Amino acid sequence: MSSGVPAAATAPPGWPASLELGFAVRGRRTVLVHERHAGPMLVQKILHPEPDGPCHAILLHPPAGIAGGDTLDLVVDAHAGARVLLTTPGATRWYRSNGRDATSEARIAVGPGAVVEYLPREAIVFNGARVRSRLDVDLAPGAATIGWDCWCLGRIAAGESYGSGELDLSVQVRCGGHLRWLERGLLGGASPLLESAAGLDGQPVFGTFWAAGRQPAPTLIERCRALPGPDQGRAALTQLPELLLARYLGRSTEAAFAWFTALWSELRPTYAAATAVAPRIWSV
Repeated sequence: MSSGVPAAATAPPGWPASLELGFAVRGRRTVLVHERHAGPMLVQKILHPEPDGPCHAILLHPPAGIAGGDTLDLVVDAHAGARVLLTTPGATRWYRSNGRDATSEARIAVGPGAVVEYLPREAIVFNGARVRSRLDVDLAPGAATIGWDCWCLGRIAAGESYGSGELDLSVQVRCGGHLRWLERGLLGGASPLLESAAGLDGQPVFGTFWAAGRQPAPTLIERCRALPGPDQGRAALTQLPELLLARYLGRSTEAAFAWFTALWSELRPTYAAATAVAPRIWSV
């Protein structure tokens, strides 16, 4: 017999997690100068694989999945001149909801002349998940950023589709106090956008790559467009003032990741003044 009490009201409380990171230049390299965390979110490893290069920080959420009621709060402050690469050791899994929303918020401040590369692995949204994801990147004058996100709706390797739940996405990038890009997306499990040609066109994997804070030369844009496209799915590249956007739509997170990595390798010398050195964790 039903108690008549909504599932969200009877579900166990969520698991809050927060992580604050500050990076600064010390001598000839960038180091982590501030770290504070609460709950299951921390830095797994700090690496310096590039001579006089950026600090590679591997961000870890040990439960490996986010359940209804959980909250993740990431704050990153890259001080003037710092160069930081942030990534994750594997996919983030958003579990079926118990009636509550699961929330992730990331706020990244990039100081004058600093560079932050935000390169997480893909996010897998289980059928029935209720996801709220926010990313806010604020660039000071002379700062730059490269980043991406990639979403997979349903556990397609297990034959699961995304038939219920809700995915609420927000990304914004400011350059010198001016809003350069704001994007919102709301995808419900029954949304017509999942099948519409104006939406996802029946494809479960979508991703966005961005580079901001520089105005790339036309020849660089041409080289990016000349790169081989993903071996599965569709891709496109758009240039806006102080912002470069690339999109992937298909059925393969691996294809999206490979194409985004190729773009990153091409653009990194301009945006981060360094050749591409892939984080070791990507090879594990």
